Amino acid sequence: MKIKFKFLHHSKNNLLFTAVLIFMLLNISVQSSAQNSPIIFNKEAKQQNATISDDIKIQLIECENTLNYPQSVKRFYEEKNDQLIWVEKGNHNRQLAPAMMILDCVLQFGLNPLDFHPNELIYDQIKIFTEQPEMLSDVERAKFDILLTDAMITFMNHLHYGKFNTVFTRSKIDAGGLGNFSAENHLSKLMESNDFYTEIINVQPNTKEYDDLQKYMHLVRGQYVEDSYEFPEKSVRKMTINMERLRWLTANENPRLMINIPAYTAKLKLKDNSYLFEVIVGKPSSPTPVLESAITHFTVAPDWKVPSKIFVKELLPKAIKNIDYLANNHYAIYDAKGKFVEITLKKLKFIKAHPFGYFVRQSSGCDNALGKIVFRFANPYDVYLHDTPQPKLFLSAERALSHGCIRIDDVEKLASLLLANDGASTKIPLMKKAVLAYKKQDFLLKNPLPIKLTYVTCELVDSQLIIYNDIYNLDRGLEIAMYGAERLLASDQKIFERK
Repeated sequence: MKIKFKFLHHSKNNLLFTAVLIFMLLNISVQSSAQNSPIIFNKEAKQQNATISDDIKIQLIECENTLNYPQSVKRFYEEKNDQLIWVEKGNHNRQLAPAMMILDCVLQFGLNPLDFHPNELIYDQIKIFTEQPEMLSDVERAKFDILLTDAMITFMNHLHYGKFNTVFTRSKIDAGGLGNFSAENHLSKLMESNDFYTEIINVQPNTKEYDDLQKYMHLVRGQYVEDSYEFPEKSVRKMTINMERLRWLTANENPRLMINIPAYTAKLKLKDNSYLFEVIVGKPSSPTPVLESAITHFTVAPDWKVPSKIFVKELLPKAIKNIDYLANNHYAIYDAKGKFVEITLKKLKFIKAHPFGYFVRQSSGCDNALGKIVFRFANPYDVYLHDTPQPKLFLSAERALSHGCIRIDDVEKLASLLLANDGASTKIPLMKKAVLAYKKQDFLLKNPLPIKLTYVTCELVDSQLIIYNDIYNLDRGLEIAMYGAERLLASDQKIFERK
């Protein structure tokens, strides 16, 4: 089941965004040239810098339990010799304005404003820093500076890794040394940037699926909601939790095969084109796992053909006694023309009386029949991507039917595309010949193809927000983690009252 939302209104410019900019231009003194005041080599200046450094060090200790990424913040200031970065007296950093603007826009990125010290990082404080600098102590200035640094590091980490990433946890990220991305190092470079806003949001995932949702969220939060257009709150929550899920994926890789479990689709993205396939996924009782791996090879004719004598004398009596025996042990029956046979007790008794018109294959996978081709990728769940001898199942709208493996339509086309992408187009006729003869043969890929099994319950398709059934009931848990149970229940109550 899919739910679609399409909006044809084109709202006027976001008034809040404009107001924020005007406010900053009129009330915040921001230097547009040098980042810091010139260094003056005299005893008074040295003493002042030493005092500031001491204040920063003290506040790093005092605020440790308040900061989201205390070790990252500490490393950032150590690299800056423990000096003020944002609100040095009489010389505010020119990146202060875009940094504060970002904090006003976090909802447009599907993030929680409460994660960014909203009670401390306020414009009134900056106004006092600017217009009445002597009213606030150096300690208060140091605390504001540190909290804003933590907010920017938090913003980047939550955009890049996600807040609830079970692989890259907050403690692991804060410990540093991950190699692929460091928020504090990136922030250090951003202090010299001529386009702070653009460069800081570029840490987001660059997949089309994420980019589409982020732009739509920006439109919804920045225009529809602000301009009082009706937009379902549940749909906003769906976008928020699925943007979070998409942040958990590794950086975009092309080519790649991306399977979305609730959508029952697989998208093969190659350098010059994209291809869409239908899939069948695991039942709620045997769900398909979310994972990332790479297809290393595929096998034509993967199933073992059981000798007729074993079929008749051993398997049939067991199947008649227990009709689930064949499926539980990965056996499938075919007629003389190679067509899959649906199993019933009546059919089994008929086959027992006419056994020579039938044969059995046993699969090595999680389903009882792997079909013509199986695609292999390393994973701890022992799941595969494979064909099915029951193509009519793809006509069903709800396709959570397997034991955990993914069945995909048009496997010969997928196999041909993988070979062509791997520079082995000459092997395509050989593959098709093996399929026709049902002759077992392995085809290795010199360049393994990244595969991502994802669970995304909404996406943008042709400018429409499509919401898919939450077939494994995973959305609610993530909603509670992101919104909090009390806030979520209050929101649900308001939605119920409107009905």
